[in-house]
Amino acid sequence: MTAKTWRVLLAPPLVLAACSAAVPDKYTSPQAGFQEVSSQTAAAIGKRTAFAQTRAQNDALAKDVRQMVQGRTISADTAVQAALLNNKGLQASYAAVGLSAAEAWQQMTPENPVVSIGLMGIGAPELGLYRALESTIAVNLLDVKTRKQRIAVAETQFQQAQLNAVNDTLALAGQTRLAWINAVAAFERLSYLRQAGETAEAGAELASQLGKTGALNKAGQAREFAFNAELAGQVARARLEAKLAKEELTRLMGLWGSDANYYVPDALPPLPKSLSKVPAIEKSALQNRVDLQVAKLGLEAQARAFGLTDRTRLVTDLELIAGVESEREREDGETETETLPQLELEFAIPVFDTGKARMRKAELSYMQAANALAERAVNVRSEARSAELAYYASYEIARHYRDVLMPLRKTIEEEGLLSYNGMITSTFELLTDVREKLAGSLEAANAKRDFWLAQANVNAAIYGGGAGSAPQGGSAEIAAGGGAGH
Repeated sequence: MTAKTWRVLLAPPLVLAACSAAVPDKYTSPQAGFQEVSSQTAAAIGKRTAFAQTRAQNDALAKDVRQMVQGRTISADTAVQAALLNNKGLQASYAAVGLSAAEAWQQMTPENPVVSIGLMGIGAPELGLYRALESTIAVNLLDVKTRKQRIAVAETQFQQAQLNAVNDTLALAGQTRLAWINAVAAFERLSYLRQAGETAEAGAELASQLGKTGALNKAGQAREFAFNAELAGQVARARLEAKLAKEELTRLMGLWGSDANYYVPDALPPLPKSLSKVPAIEKSALQNRVDLQVAKLGLEAQARAFGLTDRTRLVTDLELIAGVESEREREDGETETETLPQLELEFAIPVFDTGKARMRKAELSYMQAANALAERAVNVRSEARSAELAYYASYEIARHYRDVLMPLRKTIEEEGLLSYNGMITSTFELLTDVREKLAGSLEAANAKRDFWLAQANVNAAIYGGGAGSAPQGGSAEIAAGGGAGH
């Protein structure tokens, strides 16, 4: 085999090597793509994120979280930070970014040439080891032709995976904050119901004593006993709801065992004195919503995929096969070797599959992505308006309870106590006033909870990661009846 023949053989792989460029570090590093996810998340919510890939890294994060929460009364910010560091579902989302980076890396690497070597007539004694040698190298030319388009698709999908991870991070942060608000509100509600239960027990005890003296008939006694029994059931249900709400928070933070030994406050923070304005929430949402950016990249990826399909609609495989065939022949007692170069082009003839079906699928996929993006934009605007409406309205409602209803209930209770001390009001009337004040306090607490939920949803409406949270039920169930009038 001559040097010229070897040059023919090596030409295709050398051409590919010349076309291959160095793969950027952002695709090959262990933290591929995560730095962008971390920076975007920090800009939106100001929290630390981490991608743990080793046992030591996981242990270090678990230790940090344990120091944050174990045996402590945690705030909403602490709960969110613990969830971002300890939630395994979020770690799986970060791993998806690494998988996407590896896919882009793979597309940037040229396809390996296929080498084939064949021997014929092995062991023929008169000719030596073999009679003929055939060697070829096959290279897919279409891989070279379409590699630029495939890399562009992979890079777009990599950016999409990064934004999906950002959206998952924001979603977890939003869910955790809402779970903390609901858990604290549930314990605050339980506290008010326990106070109401104490007054109900006092009323039942008084009714029992008056019944023994004949000062209260059986119907009056039964009313007090029934009211006390109803409150006991409400307290038990509120206790269960509080425990379940805290368990949801625990799950989002990824805690279990002794690490779950933490506490939440007994009451939500008071309402702010004034409400900060949310300027141009629709515009902010359109500029910052991560899920909208994901939809835009999805459309871009479909457009690039459509172009790739168009380039390969007729021929999906085009292989160049180069090689040599060396054959030994024996003439007049001498052995002669003849070496001939080979060059073949191999491709599928588009007799049946002309690529029309694949082109139609690509067109419909692009249309699907375009309509999904348009719908997402409409929904983002609507969610932003709804969040703004709930934010302002819930504050006005909660402030009404704080500034109007509760002062009136306090005045009624104080005046009732004065009348009772002056022997003007009966004990049952005083207990009724106390119950009505507790019922008002419960309504005020529910309104305060709805405001804090609405405030959390404003951030989700601007940056994404949350579907919003409608105000939950939980209006005051304390009846103002009982022993009134006795």
